[in-house]
Amino acid sequence: MPHTKIEHSIVDDEILATPKILLVDDDETTREILSAILETSGFQVVVAANVNDALSLIGAQTFDVLLSDLHMPNPGDGLTVVSAMRHANPKAVTLILSSYPAMKEAAEAILLQADGVLVKPMAVVMLVDLIRGRLKQRTIPARVIASVADILEEETQSTISDWLLRVELEPDIITIPLGYDDRTAHLLDLFSDLVCRLRYPLPLGTRALVSTAAAQHGVDRRRQGYTAAMMVEESRMVQVSIFHTLQNNLYRVNFSLVLVGVMTIADEVDSQLAQAMASYVSESNLDALPVVA
Repeated sequence: MPHTKIEHSIVDDEILATPKILLVDDDETTREILSAILETSGFQVVVAANVNDALSLIGAQTFDVLLSDLHMPNPGDGLTVVSAMRHANPKAVTLILSSYPAMKEAAEAILLQADGVLVKPMAVVMLVDLIRGRLKQRTIPARVIASVADILEEETQSTISDWLLRVELEPDIITIPLGYDDRTAHLLDLFSDLVCRLRYPLPLGTRALVSTAAAQHGVDRRRQGYTAAMMVEESRMVQVSIFHTLQNNLYRVNFSLVLVGVMTIADEVDSQLAQAMASYVSESNLDALPVVA
């Protein structure tokens, strides 16, 4: 009996050490084939046939790897699963499978920090090697508590890059072609103001500080040909990118300050938009004045 118990303990240890994969695909044949291959290759595999099943499993279990189809059956369904996995298990390797990965969807997957977008069909050996390689590269972030201000300061450039990609994915909304410097000129000042306000909060009900950079931004956007609607959408995307950055850093954020930080960010971004819009309107009024000879 003791010998049997020792063997059982070894088996349990091996099971616990086996990487656990969540395989999400609405095609039953694909699920069966990939599941069998991955289990034969030494992985634990849990399958989901749709987004709702996948979200339930992500909420109830911990996974090392997500392997998800992009379309289930709607375009981009897999991105919902990636987002949920990133939130619940930020250390997990996330891989998207697609027969025809469109550029926009691939870019959105990158925005969500998927570790790869793979084209189906893919050689089995390559898939297994890729998963193992990603697992070896995976690093476990240390639980270092950081303030919202610290995170935004450290991640300013990556957040700006995230924002710029979002803008470029919406050509029907923001139609003005601009270079990188002209498009992002106002953001460094905006982030500097945000960080300062987060570190030195204003009393509740206090008007936000005047920003000369925001006023200049309104003038610049008017001269560049932006509409008011474009400026509003651009500002909305700034908030989306900022909150995306915070989401990606939830493992180290000081949760006791998150709510106040989010409220401060929203208020400051909206305040700067209002100041930019005021100068935009003033510039429009000047343009409408008759030319005096």
